[in-house]
Amino acid sequence: MQHSDTHPDAHPGTAAFWDAAADTFDEEADHGLRDPRVRAAWAARLTAWLPPGDGRLDVLDLGCGTGSLSLLLAEAGHRVTGVDLAPRMVERARAKLAGTGAVVTVGDAAAPPVGERRFDVVLSRHLVWALPRPEEALARWAGLLRPGGRLVLVEGRWGTVPRREGTPWDGGVPAAELVAALRRLPVPLTDVHVEPLTDPLLWGKEITDERYTVTATRTGT
Repeated sequence: MQHSDTHPDAHPGTAAFWDAAADTFDEEADHGLRDPRVRAAWAARLTAWLPPGDGRLDVLDLGCGTGSLSLLLAEAGHRVTGVDLAPRMVERARAKLAGTGAVVTVGDAAAPPVGERRFDVVLSRHLVWALPRPEEALARWAGLLRPGGRLVLVEGRWGTVPRREGTPWDGGVPAAELVAALRRLPVPLTDVHVEPLTDPLLWGKEITDERYTVTATRTGT
């Protein structure tokens, strides 16, 4: 949902598509996290994926949608910036995050509008499949990390139909393919780790497709 209609890579109508989905988006168990068991499962995973330490982290949530993961992070005391292309998604995220100090911006997650800011965590969930040039976006995201910062990509491969022209990872991307792309990036990353996400509590149902998280740490000092 995150390549802007004003971006040269954008597909027309992307923002409108996700705006139209905003009213019902949280009805999916893993979107709204309304079930306390689903919410707790995601909260535990997020904690495990963050860099080690007890301090507050600067987190960039790309393709934040209605802000459910951003809210979990803000409630844990972290400083959260969310970016989503769809204005109505951003409206809902801002309402959900009111009073937490989180900032949510309408923008292109493939080229986040954050200026020279750097982050301890760059997070995206089910986003790279929609990007026309995903490896370029991954390089930008890795470049937004401070040394020791963590890239957290919650992804999967859901579709077996032929991919549409212009979206090389349409329908999702296998974990091995995403890891290979990360290893090609010009920004040095280490500790690349894949965690399968097969627990039905995360999704509110049993799943049969490939779902996983890839985490990677930016090297340097």
